[in-house]
Amino acid sequence: MDDLLTERLTLHPFTPEEAGRVAAGEPGPADHWAPGYPAEGERTGARMFLKGCQDGQDPHPFGNFEIRRRTDGAAIGGIGFHGGPDDTGAVEVGYGLAETERGQGYATEAVLAVLAHARAAGARVFRAETTVENAASQGVLRKAGLALVRTDGDALHFELPLVGGE
Repeated sequence: MDDLLTERLTLHPFTPEEAGRVAAGEPGPADHWAPGYPAEGERTGARMFLKGCQDGQDPHPFGNFEIRRRTDGAAIGGIGFHGGPDDTGAVEVGYGLAETERGQGYATEAVLAVLAHARAAGARVFRAETTVENAASQGVLRKAGLALVRTDGDALHFELPLVGGE
């Protein structure tokens, strides 16, 4: 699968080797990681990706991506699908950025890129979950066009219909 490019970011699809380094939190000689990357959320996402690969699941086109700045190639976060579409055509995404990279619009840019990717790949509904306390993530999801559809305790569930994947 090819990189997804935005104005400021490259969303690079994980390989199992890259995911292994992120899961372990140990960069290879060629890795260029921003301070604070990977955070625990990115490490968890990398472990989920690896488990799917070990279980024989093809992660593409609904896999995980490393978020890199285009200016210097530094890895600043991660974004990924929690698997392929369910029986209704819905996909769910999770994301995170190194603390030093937050507040610059990178998360919104990355979410919009994977949303377009999901639509092009045939997903019918795009979902994400955040918490009541995470106002920044709520803002990212709203800016990307998602609406709050339900609450479950501390969890807020957002979604956007993709009009049949068109």
